[in-house]
Amino acid sequence: MTKHEFLERFQLHQLVDYHTGSKSRTEHLERSSLREASVLIGLVERPSGLHVILTKRANHLKHHPGQISFPGGKVEKDDPDATFTALREAEEEIGLRYDEVSVIGHLPRLITVTQFYVTPILAFVDPNYRPSIDANEVDTLFEVPLAFLVQPKNMSAMQFTVRGKSHRVLSIPYNEHFIWGVTAQIIESLQTQMQPS
Repeated sequence: MTKHEFLERFQLHQLVDYHTGSKSRTEHLERSSLREASVLIGLVERPSGLHVILTKRANHLKHHPGQISFPGGKVEKDDPDATFTALREAEEEIGLRYDEVSVIGHLPRLITVTQFYVTPILAFVDPNYRPSIDANEVDTLFEVPLAFLVQPKNMSAMQFTVRGKSHRVLSIPYNEHFIWGVTAQIIESLQTQMQPS
């Protein structure tokens, strides 16, 4: 998928909210108690088409160690908006400079079971970017073809019952990586946006 094709599909659809199964796990949470966060879905144009930047979180982190995620994090009190947060976090975590990023939009906000209200920001990233990884936060950085991620057949959904409540967990295996949790939920939202009209 090229940048032009991506924009065409993204702009033709209204934003669709997350699967109802995702909401049932978080409907008991008070909006006022949620912490704001945002992530950057960085799209890089390669000869084979657009690729998406993902990271593997450092294993020593308190929250979600070793999980696959988009660059991002909590909104700080001095951040003017979610876009600024996503760009700031991407610079801190993987050395992505502001002048290497062109923001194009966002996906719907997502409430997580860990009480975050996450805004996924979409942006094109300069193909010549040179990552500089902060080892305190990120173990590795890799790219996945967008064409692979937006194929619903590559995603699995499983139901688990914990304390009498049913939970829907999404996952996408890619090479040696296992993408699941909030990252997979955001990718499912991206799949919905990318479906042909």
